[in-house]
Amino acid sequence: MNSFKNIFDTYNWEEIKSSIYSKTSKDVEHALSSEKRTLEDFKALISPAAVPYIEQMAQMSSALTQKRFGKTIQMYAPMYLSNECNNICTYCGFSFDNKIKRKTLTDAEILKEVEVIKNNGFNHILLVTGEANQTVHVDYFKKAIELIKSQFANISIEVQPLETEEYKTLHDAGVYSVLVYQETYHQEVYKTYHPKGKKSNFYYRMETPDRIGITGVHKIGLGILLGLEDWRTDSFFNTLHLDYLQKKYWQTKFSVSFPRMRPAEGIIDPNVIVSDKDLVQLICAYRLFNEDVELSISTRESEKFRNNIIPLGVTSMSAGSKTNPGGYSVEPDSLEQFEISDDRSAQEISKLISESGYEPVWKDWDKTLA
Repeated sequence: MNSFKNIFDTYNWEEIKSSIYSKTSKDVEHALSSEKRTLEDFKALISPAAVPYIEQMAQMSSALTQKRFGKTIQMYAPMYLSNECNNICTYCGFSFDNKIKRKTLTDAEILKEVEVIKNNGFNHILLVTGEANQTVHVDYFKKAIELIKSQFANISIEVQPLETEEYKTLHDAGVYSVLVYQETYHQEVYKTYHPKGKKSNFYYRMETPDRIGITGVHKIGLGILLGLEDWRTDSFFNTLHLDYLQKKYWQTKFSVSFPRMRPAEGIIDPNVIVSDKDLVQLICAYRLFNEDVELSISTRESEKFRNNIIPLGVTSMSAGSKTNPGGYSVEPDSLEQFEISDDRSAQEISKLISESGYEPVWKDWDKTLA
């Protein structure tokens, strides 16, 4: 099939990096004054030359977000179903070579976790697992979805890359959106971060959003792991991917997440430090390039950062998150994928959003009206 690979292979990492870092203030000012911004404009907005313009970018980003989404922040909760994984990933606490206790939730345990999540007010849930095809497979996902779909307005998943027919099965079962992160688009070093397991197949993972898009899933989520490689170059390739997907699967919604590396069991230190200022610049650049994309910030980020990012372009936030299977009630001490930074409750985040002049949205549509 024709896929993003055909476009990706025409680009060179070092050439793109050089192009970004050679942008000037004139290029930035052109991007800021343009009505329809191009990928070259995006390069300028994420370049070092744009740093003096971050305040202006933030104001424009805020205005564009309010125009498209209103003053609302969607609330969601992740629920980890399993920490079993067959991949070795040097940055992940679930990595196969970490000698830790593995756990996969049973039906009864899933329902116990859901009870806590529902009591916290959530109607949007993200189901997350490690990548262990023999344990957490399509039949397991389908059964979990059937168990809980009556409890939530929509269900998203972040699991191992699947085949098109498998995505269709889960879409038919009630999946609203699928998140899949390339982690890094730096093909030459990708293998060093993923030395073993199916995830080491760079192209198979990169073509996953195409396999999802074919099924008509309502939303696809993209992202890179900030800290692995040069964040500006990686973000350009993520945006190139997004631009391609939006044109090909134009009836599908898209979201971008901004996970920065966090401490976890047995993982490497970040290769690149992405500062708060860098992340603000990146979020604003995405919004100026694309008015329609949903932008999400998780509890990986600090209280201070999340307090201040609300008016600058994000549209969804998690709260009260647990990144370990059973973390809400069943087995709070099981291994987590990474340490969260903002451990405030859902009610505290909801209050923060309201006090910032925004509306926390727990449920934005109803299946009975579809």
